[in-house]
Amino acid sequence: MKALVHVAPNKFEIQDFPKPSPGPGEVLLRVKACGICGSDIHGMTGHTGRRIPPIIMGHEASGVIEETGGGVKNFKVGDRITFDSTVFCNSCKYCLQGLVNLCSNRMVVGVSPGEYRKHGAMAEYVTLPEQILYKLPDTVGFHQGALIEPLSIAMHAVNRGRLHINEKVVVMGCGIIGLMTMQCARLNGCGTLIAIDMNETRLEMAKKVGADIVINPLKEKSLDVILSHTLGEGADAVFDAVGLDKTANDALSYVRRGGKLILIGNLTPTAPFGLQSVVTREISIYGSCASAGEYQDSVDMIGSGRIKVDWYISKVAPLEEGQLWFDKLLAGKDPLYKVLLEP
Repeated sequence: MKALVHVAPNKFEIQDFPKPSPGPGEVLLRVKACGICGSDIHGMTGHTGRRIPPIIMGHEASGVIEETGGGVKNFKVGDRITFDSTVFCNSCKYCLQGLVNLCSNRMVVGVSPGEYRKHGAMAEYVTLPEQILYKLPDTVGFHQGALIEPLSIAMHAVNRGRLHINEKVVVMGCGIIGLMTMQCARLNGCGTLIAIDMNETRLEMAKKVGADIVINPLKEKSLDVILSHTLGEGADAVFDAVGLDKTANDALSYVRRGGKLILIGNLTPTAPFGLQSVVTREISIYGSCASAGEYQDSVDMIGSGRIKVDWYISKVAPLEEGQLWFDKLLAGKDPLYKVLLEP
């Protein structure tokens, strides 16, 4: 089969790769569309240690089942599906509590951190265990299906934040996850919704998805604007979809006393943090990793049209152009949201 293989830092090759065969409990998926995730971009540089070459990346995808292995019960050849990026064991204490994102034996499709290597969907075919599959309704196309994975991450973050009706919410970072977090927060009944980003194009998109107020910190003081729209108290909940030292600490300063800080992004593995501020103002901090039970809801929300995702698709390109679009996304000069590759 044809595959886009990550062979060295910042380098990909189109290779003839052995076509996989589904084992017991697995299916063979003919990939129709696969998104390039921000974690793939950072992973290809070698800095994260989670895309050790050689690896076929790709965990945001959809396609058609071409073959099933022994014991597959709920899916058949011809089914249109997407899949959870987390491969979980379904037997450890976390899985038994429904916390599959915290599985003791967790693997991620398209990732190779050293202890395992799980080839992904930037190829004509990929094998996947039945337990992570989800059927696509007729109302969801393959391109939309490739955006269900990032939506599930945003939905999980909002669920972690335990939003209440009419809460004042700030989202830092207007990339795909930040924008989808805004959509999910709005569906959850949040009140004033404030978006922060240094990119004017992204702020315009934030308005489109429902932000009431947008802030460019290069042009105005974010804290002053937030306080002016929250009766001088700060936001009830702040989501950091970036994950840098500065954004995490800025986000903390935007939270009211007794409020909530939800950390989604983690570009910086460690960061100095305002511990005294957290303790004396009783801030609840929630880490949010992947998703745990939000996949079917994400499928349903897109299928019903309650969450729109088409406007995030910036480019659909053949697999052979993978290197070109990885380079463009890494450079960050073009106003791109989601690039989809078609094998």
